[in-house]
Amino acid sequence: MINHILPYWLLRIFHRVDGVLLAALSLLVFMGGVTLYSATDAYNDPTQLYRQGVHFLIGLSLMVIFSQIRSKTLRQWAIWLYGAGVFLLILVLLVGVSKKGAQRWLYIGVDIQPAEIMKLAVPMMIAYYFSEKPLPPRFIDVVIALVLVFVPMLLIMKQPDLGTSLLIATSGFFVIYLAGLSWWLIGGAVVLVSIAAPLMYFFGMHDYQRKRIDVLLNPESDTLGTGYHIYQSKIAIGSGGVYGKGWMHGDQSHLDFLPERHTDFIFAVFGEEFGLMGNLVLMGLYLFIIWRGLYIAIKGEDTFARLLAGSLSMTFFFYLFVNTGMVSGLLPVVGVPLPLISYGGTSVVTLMVAFGIIMGMKRRKRVYQQEN
Repeated sequence: MINHILPYWLLRIFHRVDGVLLAALSLLVFMGGVTLYSATDAYNDPTQLYRQGVHFLIGLSLMVIFSQIRSKTLRQWAIWLYGAGVFLLILVLLVGVSKKGAQRWLYIGVDIQPAEIMKLAVPMMIAYYFSEKPLPPRFIDVVIALVLVFVPMLLIMKQPDLGTSLLIATSGFFVIYLAGLSWWLIGGAVVLVSIAAPLMYFFGMHDYQRKRIDVLLNPESDTLGTGYHIYQSKIAIGSGGVYGKGWMHGDQSHLDFLPERHTDFIFAVFGEEFGLMGNLVLMGLYLFIIWRGLYIAIKGEDTFARLLAGSLSMTFFFYLFVNTGMVSGLLPVVGVPLPLISYGGTSVVTLMVAFGIIMGMKRRKRVYQQEN
């Protein structure tokens, strides 16, 4: 029936967009818009809410475009995209634009942040590398893959941007894990990280980053300084109770006690206004989206598609895990937004492109052209 209603080209586009995943993502963005309306007092100044809506529409358009690209084409782009991303990261360190004490942007008529490119380029590159190798991977292949991950990670840490560097490293690690990484190697990596963590704390972190670790271990040590964000966030989440205080009735956010309430700490706003029940609904929606992404990954048309779609889905989970853990005081503050809920145009567009790539990795079924 639908073949006789829609043009063939439009039918092909709809066929390649996963309707279930799109509906879940749209619902998540709607919930984000409702929370953002409250967090930004949009009834007085709706500018940020409008911008978020525009960014979502741009991301939606790009998602549809990337969902049409087959894994074979993306595999051919992987090396070039990775190489261009590393080159831009080097340029950032040499001639980048500094804002708020960090040198993360390049000016090319507009400011761009090359680290965002690497959120997609790194898992694409590692998936490409393993798609050309026998699986499970040999030790030497794992080492080479780790080098490919660590190069952009270290360049981004130099900006400094610890949160983004961790996200990019994790996206690459998920590809290595899904390729069939030996549990012996995983155990060895845990031991190495345990040894390296104290060295990183004393010699590899800036003073403000060490202070965040100290506050995590002793939250009451600096409630008016470095620990202020976490202290107020925990008050907001706890005061929401089971059912919340109601939309637009959050005291911590509307009385300006909660900083960064429309970006990194928007989960605290949501928890205060919608309570435990609202949080359970939100977490359920997130888990459904992650499950759907992994389901598509299983149905991938080749090794590259399965590794890439699986790693992007797991990276989305890592976004969620880090932000909610950070806002709840279980993890240090690293500046990771709540995916598709927090305000941030670049983050929204990048995530929607990632889901477009996930949709494009599904094995294609033939769409028959309407007969004249």
